[in-house]
Amino acid sequence: QVQLVEAGGGSVQAGGSLRHSCTAAGRAFSLYGAGWLRQAPGNEREFVGAISRYGGTTYYADSVMGRFSISRDNAKNTVYLQMNSLKPEDPAVYYCAASSSRTVWDLKVQGAYDYWGQGTQVTVSS
Repeated sequence: QVQLVEAGGGSVQAGGSLRHSCTAAGRAFSLYGAGWLRQAPGNEREFVGAISRYGGTTYYADSVMGRFSISRDNAKNTVYLQMNSLKPEDPAVYYCAASSSRTVWDLKVQGAYDYWGQGTQVTVSS
């Protein structure tokens, strides 16, 4: 069993930056690929980006490409989401998730994830 605890998020003006962290407890995070997904009110949960087990591969949704980046520090059992140039369309609850899938490209799909963080709210003011 893995518990994922998120920190970060908050409120920022458009164009600003925020950083989330997601720390795993229970098992080594390096056993899992990790992803970030978000859900805005009235919308379905959508993929933001993912990172492979050892951080060698990342990929992102087109909507955040070039603005968001994901990294991980397996020694700290933590994955990060750096969000820059935030836009009014970015507000949502952001979730981290862990997947035992060995194929990072699978992580675009919600069903690929085994464990979820509690979610953190991001608000962007114009």
